[in-house]
Amino acid sequence: MRSHYLLYIVIGAGIVLCGCNGPRANLRTFNRYYVSGDNARAAQFAECKLSKKENPCGEDLLWALQLGSIERADANYAASTRYFDRCEDMLSFYDQRGQIGDAISSAAVNDNIIPYKGEEYDGVMVNVYKALNFMAEGNNEYAGVEFNRALDRQRMAKEHFNAEIAKLQNELEENNKKSSVYQQNADNPDFAAKIEEKYSNLWAFEAYPDFVNPFATYMAGVFFVCDGDYAKAAELLKESYGMVGENKYIAEDLSAVENFLDGKGDNGGTVWVIFENGLGPVKEEWRIDLPLFVATNKVKYFGIALPYLAFREPAFPYLTAETDGYSYCTSVVCDMDKVVRTEFKKDFKAILTRAVISATAKAIGQYAMENQNNSGASLASSLFALYSFATTAADVRIWTALPKDIQVARFPMPKDGLVRISPPAGGAAFEVSVAKWKNCVIYVKYITSYSKPVYEIIGFK
Repeated sequence: MRSHYLLYIVIGAGIVLCGCNGPRANLRTFNRYYVSGDNARAAQFAECKLSKKENPCGEDLLWALQLGSIERADANYAASTRYFDRCEDMLSFYDQRGQIGDAISSAAVNDNIIPYKGEEYDGVMVNVYKALNFMAEGNNEYAGVEFNRALDRQRMAKEHFNAEIAKLQNELEENNKKSSVYQQNADNPDFAAKIEEKYSNLWAFEAYPDFVNPFATYMAGVFFVCDGDYAKAAELLKESYGMVGENKYIAEDLSAVENFLDGKGDNGGTVWVIFENGLGPVKEEWRIDLPLFVATNKVKYFGIALPYLAFREPAFPYLTAETDGYSYCTSVVCDMDKVVRTEFKKDFKAILTRAVISATAKAIGQYAMENQNNSGASLASSLFALYSFATTAADVRIWTALPKDIQVARFPMPKDGLVRISPPAGGAAFEVSVAKWKNCVIYVKYITSYSKPVYEIIGFK
């Protein structure tokens, strides 16, 4: 009996600690502050979620990403870069440590027990934002380093992903040796039909090439134009045009750079308006609380919880820049929804597999307890069923301060040095002076249609 009491204590503690999806609640609180424009409270909330431990754990990387975004939006570039530096340290730590043991450890509880290790696009955007911070501070040498790091991350991403899949497969093979029930559950046709119906749009979209973020490539190209490295800029702009061929501004950039390389000179100065538009996707939880796989009354609860992407609205369809009597509407250079969905699609098989392993392990535990011939068996089985229900939770952690899409417009440096930028449908306009620069990037961010614009002027002489 003493062993049963101990079991009750352990299960009860698990229910208390894991009985709700803490990361989901935390992100909803943060998002509420951030979307309302209360950056101070959003930053304070995120700061409280960072641990003080030397090595990263739990959600440290996630909240450092959020904080880096907030400080950048507030033009606190040094603070933003410090948080993003911390993110890079954590990404490096997890890259070296790998994913070994994740599938096994998550089987006992859920994926939320695994530290948030970031996505490939997280790392790319960290370096892009650091580069933009340095550009805003006039430190072009460091900006170039960060753009090169972003491009290197993209080149190594596919190799990194394949290595992680191989590690996960080894874990799954070990698990299958211990549990013959797993494969039966995974192959259940009822379950497969539900998954296919819920995630049908995951395969019904045109993805970017594996782990390539067109904005990272394009923005690096613009930077190297302004920094005078036209050969490198041409290479990057060709790659960008190959991904986003319908964007006329990228074609104009590429044509201008090629003209310069052909000895035809430059065009006397350019302004780029970069528009960070709206809010990127969040992850929501989808539960199947039905005994789909284990047909026995000795298993009181069997269910899984999976994340799915929920897409949020753009702030505006475009912005308009007016100068010298002409109007230029921004055009999408990167659909961040598509970037995120591309990687989520790659990860989904592993996410689904770990969820099935976890549910199967918990069902087997309930069945084993119910089969014990003693007075405490039924109570223990009931408690374990409650534990199974309470710990069935999807991992919904995601960098929610990213934009929905990023757009660009480009035009010659205005004669009077003034650019008037406005959203459509009579939105409030604002005017920017770029007179003292040869080339200039006006970086504009709207997270909602009712929020105030955040913008910065990055000039090159």
